[in-house]
Amino acid sequence: MKTSLLPLLLLLSAAPAAFAQTAPSAKTSQLTSSPTHLKGTVRDAAGQPLPGVNVFLKTTFDGASTDSLGRFDFRTDRAAGPAVLVVSFIGYVPQELLVSLGEGPISLPNIKLKLNPAALGDVVVTAGAFEASDTKRGTLLKPLDIVTTAGALGDVAGALNALPGTTRVGEDGKLFVRGGAASETKYYIDGLPVQTPYGGAVPNVAARGRFSPFLFKGLVFSTGGYSAEYGQALSAVVVQNSTDLAPETQSSISLMSVGGSLGRTRRWERTSVAVSADYTNLAPYYNLVPQNLGWDKAPLALGGSLKVAHKVGQAGMLKLYSTYSRQRLALRQPDASPAYAADGHPITLGNDNAYLNATYRAPLRRGWSLNTGLALTVDDNRISPDVQSVRDLDQSAVARLVLTNDSASTWFNLKMGLEGYAQRYRQQYQPTAEAPTRTLAVDEQRGAGFVESELVLSHRVAARVGARTEYSALLQQLNAAPRLGLAYKTGEHSQLSAAWGYFYQTPTIDLLRISHALNFERAEHYSLLYERTVQDRTLRAELYQKNYRQLVTYDRANVFNPAGYQNAGSGYARGLDVLFRDRSTFKMADYWISYGFLDTRRQYRADPVAAIPTFAARHNLSVVGKYYVAKMHTQFGFTYSYGSPRRYFDPNQPGYNQAALPAYQDLSLNVSYLTHWFKQFTIVYISASNVLNRRNIYGYTFAGTSAADGQFRSAAVLPPAPRMLFVGVFISINKTTKVDLEKRPD
Repeated sequence: MKTSLLPLLLLLSAAPAAFAQTAPSAKTSQLTSSPTHLKGTVRDAAGQPLPGVNVFLKTTFDGASTDSLGRFDFRTDRAAGPAVLVVSFIGYVPQELLVSLGEGPISLPNIKLKLNPAALGDVVVTAGAFEASDTKRGTLLKPLDIVTTAGALGDVAGALNALPGTTRVGEDGKLFVRGGAASETKYYIDGLPVQTPYGGAVPNVAARGRFSPFLFKGLVFSTGGYSAEYGQALSAVVVQNSTDLAPETQSSISLMSVGGSLGRTRRWERTSVAVSADYTNLAPYYNLVPQNLGWDKAPLALGGSLKVAHKVGQAGMLKLYSTYSRQRLALRQPDASPAYAADGHPITLGNDNAYLNATYRAPLRRGWSLNTGLALTVDDNRISPDVQSVRDLDQSAVARLVLTNDSASTWFNLKMGLEGYAQRYRQQYQPTAEAPTRTLAVDEQRGAGFVESELVLSHRVAARVGARTEYSALLQQLNAAPRLGLAYKTGEHSQLSAAWGYFYQTPTIDLLRISHALNFERAEHYSLLYERTVQDRTLRAELYQKNYRQLVTYDRANVFNPAGYQNAGSGYARGLDVLFRDRSTFKMADYWISYGFLDTRRQYRADPVAAIPTFAARHNLSVVGKYYVAKMHTQFGFTYSYGSPRRYFDPNQPGYNQAALPAYQDLSLNVSYLTHWFKQFTIVYISASNVLNRRNIYGYTFAGTSAADGQFRSAAVLPPAPRMLFVGVFISINKTTKVDLEKRPD
């Protein structure tokens, strides 16, 4: 019998209220009518404030954690007399201070902690992680990096494709990491997995991410060996943490060659609210620029968002983020079949998506902190290829609760969490308007739990040990995924990191809607990373091996036969990723060079034999450069991308995935001009992709039957247009924070 996880979702989403009701009840039995007020500040040996320090009275639950300025403030009802105040923080030697209660307020303005000889801060476990928001791991990508990377057009996946470990798949637009399919990369926002991170799309037309990079403080792009905190991803995770309180009240207007947007942000002392509305219409642009595709209705999109942040108490934060988007398009794609060879194959798309993310985080007692949240998604996708009609309605809810103690000991911390997931999917299919409707359904309920700890083994060695387990009610399967990371500090500016672990993922919806008699798919990761960072110059080199097991396979000739679906596939991916970024050698310049070597084969889905996947390129190179000219208040940027020939299946030749496409090359340029129009801060942005007008071919589609000469006719899959030109003017109204136009944007 399948157990419902909906009560678990409600329990997790109600966790903040539960903690608020139970935490104060843990008091000592000795009470006095005159509470004692204790406050103070905790600093390190250099005098810098320490946030997150656990300060409490020994043998009681009375205490608090320090805020971002190192301050603590709490009251105790403990009886008058001597007591011991404990001050502890991971990586530092704990202190015990004797205090006298019942004699008035106690102020301790200058508590100092000494660094433990085996401080965790000396070495950080980073195997496989590119992180923008954690200075210990090196700043690699910030929101501004994403929107100013030429060719990315402000899209998160577009910018991440300029990092090693990725292959540019132009006909799809999503992230393909280290020989893995796009479905093997999971997006997280504030710790909650995102069910539909990309907008609606049709085959051979690239999708875009749904979320603006400016919503986030930064991102972690982990290409392997990642934390036990994250699951349902065989290859990679993209972890994005949203901003807290907005810095100021302001309005914004964006005027673009493809549409526009309006935004308003209001900031109070403890609360901020931001609303936005977006409109995109590519019809005027497509009328000016010749297209490779026959557009009957150019892409049209409407959307809006609401973001609320509220500070709770001294250090708590409640955030709510919701979006709605509506997309419509219709086109005729090249098709080699005789019926469509002249005019193309018609297809229409209608997509409506609503997303809600609500999170709460707060310090608790004795060094514990709480992070919990709930995310809801409704995605209604309607595609009509020719006379066929397909409607996919996907509804999901996920709730999460994580408890962290960074003061558990001077040599280890502790993080543990629970996650509940429920999904209801329905597909309605009609081969013609007169034919009966066929309905396919998936109802999934999944629970997960994890525990993880970072340990200090010596002054130069640290470890991260964790485990994750998941249960799928649909599959009636339980998995267990141990994970291990090690790091060795090889010098003042360098370290060596290694990671190993198991990673599981439920088969994708397009497989589960046919057969439920499947198991989790599995990948085993090994990686070894060397990193050196000196004066804003970073060098990273990583070797990796990924082994796939239990991949789903089926019979291409009978895709609707559930009996043909089984976990019989396997594969491997191995290679080398190298990244060099330099932000200091040349004044006002920032550039990086990334290279990835990939050797991979797999048999999955309809593959008759193990072969190189169509989405994998053996060599991938990106060179990204940005230079700011202070006198002109202008930043110039370029991105050069190269991908070696990808494989595809040509039915006119013997073998499978035996043919090769031409190499992919693209040179994109952009210019950002910073100025003030009508006393309002303004950015004028211009970008152009493929300025050399190279004819990149993404693949071929073949006719279903052979011609009279026995050959299968083909049509090339090309980008919608040889190049994309984008012009935008972004105006910030009533912005009070001064922007130094003489300084390079950072």
